[in-house]
Amino acid sequence: MGFKCGIVGLPNVGKSTLFNALTQTAAAQAANYPFCTIEPNVGDVAVPDPRLEKLAKIASSKEIIPTRLAFIDIAGLVRGASKGEGLGNQFLGTIRECDAIAHVVRCFEDSDITHVAGKIAPLDDIETVETELMLADLESLERRAAGLEKKAKGGDKEAKEALLLAGRCLVLLHEGKPARLVEIKQEEQKLLNGLGLLSAKPVLYVGNVEEAFACRGNGFSNAVEARAGEEGAAAVIVSAKIESEIAVLADDEQKEYLEAVGLNEQGLNRVIRAGYGLLRLITFFTVGPKEARAWTVAQGTKAPQAAGVIHTDFEKGFIRAETIAYADYVAFHGEAGAREAGKFRLEGKDYIVADGDVLHFRFAT
Repeated sequence: MGFKCGIVGLPNVGKSTLFNALTQTAAAQAANYPFCTIEPNVGDVAVPDPRLEKLAKIASSKEIIPTRLAFIDIAGLVRGASKGEGLGNQFLGTIRECDAIAHVVRCFEDSDITHVAGKIAPLDDIETVETELMLADLESLERRAAGLEKKAKGGDKEAKEALLLAGRCLVLLHEGKPARLVEIKQEEQKLLNGLGLLSAKPVLYVGNVEEAFACRGNGFSNAVEARAGEEGAAAVIVSAKIESEIAVLADDEQKEYLEAVGLNEQGLNRVIRAGYGLLRLITFFTVGPKEARAWTVAQGTKAPQAAGVIHTDFEKGFIRAETIAYADYVAFHGEAGAREAGKFRLEGKDYIVADGDVLHFRFAT
């Protein structure tokens, strides 16, 4: 299980340049005019995790298989998108299918690249996109309310609960606040997801800065980070131009380039790490002589459901999970050493998988 992250923003903010860098392809056309991305481009990328290589080395695994995630480069949004302006309907329809939003915000000045509003104002740009999402949600909820109310009156318990939740979301939206700020109980998350609200999706702000500010950011990106902090969202600073240059280099050249510009890692790593935190995702591993493989599940996932990510039969016939923490697997040089040190555990159906667990599932056929 990975996640699907839609790259959104106004035209000419660097979405397609960042997408090309992240997926190391030229699939998305980056050009200096609005709507150059007509169809959503999907890039399936490996999640870099140095732990996987360490595990593979210890187990002498022949193959290393990282977990993967999808980035979707979506056409630039303009004011009025919620009413179909520009490519609004397509933009909103595509983002509805995503698990999270990577909102690229222009934090650089360049007279050769036009800005649709004629000025560099990141917070205004954020408001423009956010407003269109909220307006679309208002229309969607008000349209669905009648149907939910009818079902609720007919005794449908779930419809009644959904109607109450929709009402709380509508209050926020009318106040100009996104639906992701609604306070919910854990058991209401499924209902919220079912409402399909665009402004309820987790947001990662990606401040796109000039090359000179890639390490420390600038005044524009500082404002974006402050905004993210206020609303409990995540934020990272990248230079899409640097990332696009790094993407075409060999591994050793990438390292030299990063050192030359004062960076410790690629922007891809920071975006993925922030995305994982945003969606509360963790990684577990399966390790053997044939392959070392990473798998992604949500925090709080129990062992049978984690097994089901590998194969549905594993979940149906789950017996137990043979478990070794990553740190113990490395410290004691593999399964045999971990067993000898008493770090090998047998966990049952109620075990909650931890990040870094090395698991082997036993199941009945």
